[in-house]
Amino acid sequence: MNTVRTTDKETAGPARIAVVTGAGSGIGRAVAVELLRAGWSLALAGRRTGTLEETAALVPGGDALCVRADVSRPEDVTALFAAVRDRFGRLDLLFNNAGTFGPGGVPVEDLPYDAWRHVVDTNLNGAFLCAQAAYRQMKEQDPQGGRIINNGSISAHTPRPHSVAYTATKHALTGLTKSLSLDGRPYGIAVGQIDIGNAATDMTARMQTGALQANGEIAPEPVMDVADVARTVRHMAELPLEANVQFATVMATAMPYVGRG
Repeated sequence: MNTVRTTDKETAGPARIAVVTGAGSGIGRAVAVELLRAGWSLALAGRRTGTLEETAALVPGGDALCVRADVSRPEDVTALFAAVRDRFGRLDLLFNNAGTFGPGGVPVEDLPYDAWRHVVDTNLNGAFLCAQAAYRQMKEQDPQGGRIINNGSISAHTPRPHSVAYTATKHALTGLTKSLSLDGRPYGIAVGQIDIGNAATDMTARMQTGALQANGEIAPEPVMDVADVARTVRHMAELPLEANVQFATVMATAMPYVGRG
């Protein structure tokens, strides 16, 4: 793990501090940009320092700390949150976003165990490790409390064909969200989940050209602007800790989700 500090920015009132994992691309990048523009101070975490620096550079003058970290590695997560404490002194928000689809289109009987394990380690174990580290810091800091937003998925409710590892981890993430939400109550830690469907990113580019449907057909699917996801996360993040969006679903209006299958 290593860190790169970008430029500082003066903000009115006390700074709000957030960690965004998977901040080098896609939804993580969009959310990071939205929060930086709103005056948040951010730790941007991801596996490649270069892409994190590209994210930070999208908001000149924003206060961002780029931290190379693999969330599936406990030692990287420990170092990430230590860097946040050292740089900012507290933590108000964790956007638990890092994740992977794993190999696409592989039937369950052909899915290698290593591929299954990689998805579980990233999507579930990584989310747990980051949430645990954030929870500890939020419980111990003064004033106490903070917010965790887990990036679930439409697949936390309804699977796509040949998505057993991804779907299983996103269902498990819902349980993680509920348990953290309950356990965080005495300490002012609010925990919610955003379930996203067909936001336009590099990872979902195939949706517009054709995606496998439950009936075996290949069909293009509508997508939505990822900025709409980022604005929803910001709304959830900026609520007072006395209020919480427990679950939010944000999806392309015409995507085949309601009635899928």
